[in-house]
Amino acid sequence: MELDENTLRDVVVRLRKVQGQLGGLIQMLETGRDCKEVITQLAAASRALDRVGFRIVASGLRECMAGANAGSEQARIDRDDLERLFLALA
Repeated sequence: MELDENTLRDVVVRLRKVQGQLGGLIQMLETGRDCKEVITQLAAASRALDRVGFRIVASGLRECMAGANAGSEQARIDRDDLERLFLALA
């Protein structure tokens, strides 16, 4: 799947933020930070990853629906695959 330039830039920025969050989480665990703080940050990183996944799937769905073969059997299969991916994230 190819993402348009704006979506790709947004996804990469979000993933880099998550990468930083994960580094912070590792440091929190290594320094023995409070469990509640660790879980809060873990939940935030998880939500951020979910948003990235949804953005990628939504972009793929939009591409599939607007493509030259939007009404074709292949487009239906692509939509079914994207729906399964979307549900895997839910």
